[in-house]
Amino acid sequence: MGHLRLLRQRSVLVLWLAQSLSVLGDRLYALAVMWVVYTSTGSASLMGLVAVVESVPYILLGTAGRHVVARFSTFGRLAWADAGRALVAVALPFLWSPDSEGVALLLLGVLLLGVLGALFDPNLGALVPDLVEPDRAQQVTGLFDLTGRIARIAGPASIGLLLLVVSEVQLFALNGVTFAVSAVALGWLARRYAVAAGGAEVERSGRKREAGRAWPTVRAHPRVGLAIGLHGVALFCSAVTAVGMPALLATRYGAGAAVYGLVTAAVGVGALLGNPLASNRRSGGWMGVYCGAWAVQGAATACMGLVLDLPVLLLLALVTGLVTPATSVTLRAHLGAFAPAERLRLMSVDQTVIRAGGTAGMLLLPFLVDASPRGAFVVGGLVVAGSALGALLVASRALRPDAAVPVAAAHGRAMAAE
Repeated sequence: MGHLRLLRQRSVLVLWLAQSLSVLGDRLYALAVMWVVYTSTGSASLMGLVAVVESVPYILLGTAGRHVVARFSTFGRLAWADAGRALVAVALPFLWSPDSEGVALLLLGVLLLGVLGALFDPNLGALVPDLVEPDRAQQVTGLFDLTGRIARIAGPASIGLLLLVVSEVQLFALNGVTFAVSAVALGWLARRYAVAAGGAEVERSGRKREAGRAWPTVRAHPRVGLAIGLHGVALFCSAVTAVGMPALLATRYGAGAAVYGLVTAAVGVGALLGNPLASNRRSGGWMGVYCGAWAVQGAATACMGLVLDLPVLLLLALVTGLVTPATSVTLRAHLGAFAPAERLRLMSVDQTVIRAGGTAGMLLLPFLVDASPRGAFVVGGLVVAGSALGALLVASRALRPDAAVPVAAAHGRAMAAE
């Protein structure tokens, strides 16, 4: 019911619908680019290169380009970023050819989309809490987290139908259309809040936000820094399930793509069930919830490498999905309680850490999967669970209390006004 009440606000509804469509387009794009590269080259290593090329801008801009990222901290500038992504995505089908030149152009397009995504993602995350009153930040964070959960199910489910009428490369153009819709919605929001603020004060205040140095902000809030570090470790280890699940199913159960689809669906269903629980959790004790959820997910992942029965594996997949929103929503809602400038810094750091962790995991952990799929699941899961429990112990016994979180209540009320 909390999500439905939020969607009665026109600004929230417009942005949520546009981003839901955009995230669905991203899922189609991610599936299409991997498939196109593999079918045209037959190279799994090039598929990995695509993932690395897309992640590099997040790491570079997150570490050395935060002043550039901060320049896009308004709805208006995010609209221009999405317009740029639309142009790149629509152009890819016209530039593509199944040869080395076509692959090079495709990688260039992936790089450009990565750059624009690195400018877009942390800024949108920092702006979302301002759509509502501060005490509803967790609910609106959960609502936008739901877009990714739905897309993970709808994307693979719809791609088979879409490929009946379009080619794989043309899926890039469809993704471009979703970016264009998002750009229009963001432009509408920019104009709406400019009028509501009496002449673009909200947009100007966004442009005046200074990127500042992020690490002093992290040091002032050591529990946040610890949580972000745990996030990076968990995303590093997530490569085990991303790469290793097909291998585990084949070697352990003699199963193929159909069972892999069932496992993926179980994770998605669990995440949909867990999202309302995480979104409507009462405030307080965020660190315990965050670390506890990662500990449960790590333990479930480790057990996947030990169980003998496929139904038990599906149950464990459901559990991992069920607790996933408690990790993402809890951390992003806590970061959303900070004042806008600090919020953007912390979200940029989090984005950088998880991209670096995920990229490193995709480069290193496939070797562990090749050696032993079962062992990779056990090791990866235990590392996540142990890191989560260790982080909780350090946070409760060793760290000094965080500095007070400055909630920008007046700013939130101005942005939420209808």
